[in-house]
Amino acid sequence: MTTERGPVRVAVPFIADERKMLASWLDLHRDTLLVKCEGLSPEQLVTRSVRPSELSLLGLVRHMAEVERNWFQRVLRGAEAPPHYREDDPDADFRGTDPLRATEDFSIFRSECDDSRAVEASATSLDDVDRGGGISLRWIMVHMIEEYARHNGHADLLRERIDGARGV
Repeated sequence: MTTERGPVRVAVPFIADERKMLASWLDLHRDTLLVKCEGLSPEQLVTRSVRPSELSLLGLVRHMAEVERNWFQRVLRGAEAPPHYREDDPDADFRGTDPLRATEDFSIFRSECDDSRAVEASATSLDDVDRGGGISLRWIMVHMIEEYARHNGHADLLRERIDGARGV
């Protein structure tokens, strides 16, 4: 499956202010997940890692769309933003993969990333906090980088299992 814009990983600057550095690392990880999916068929995207795991590349894309939505829309912005996938199953993003919905799932992921970037850009500083006053934008961005880094490691292993591709 080819992504709409094709994944382009932009190098993270070696010297930048903290906000630019965090935003650049987060975008690099967002794009890395797309790179891991590039060139695969919808059927390959839903290939599970090993039984009994529900982990697949498309599941990771769906999961990260929900994670983006949760931290930037629900937590930081305080928006009413229902899950894209089943509310009654906390693992629906992993379990409910369907090769026929792959294009839609990638579109949801891209849209959530764009919305997250807009929320981040509208913040005055990294010290802006959620409506409850307990979580800063800085913490959310660092957490998102950690979340992507962990799941991109999973994506490395999934991609290698699917077609032997390594690296990136």
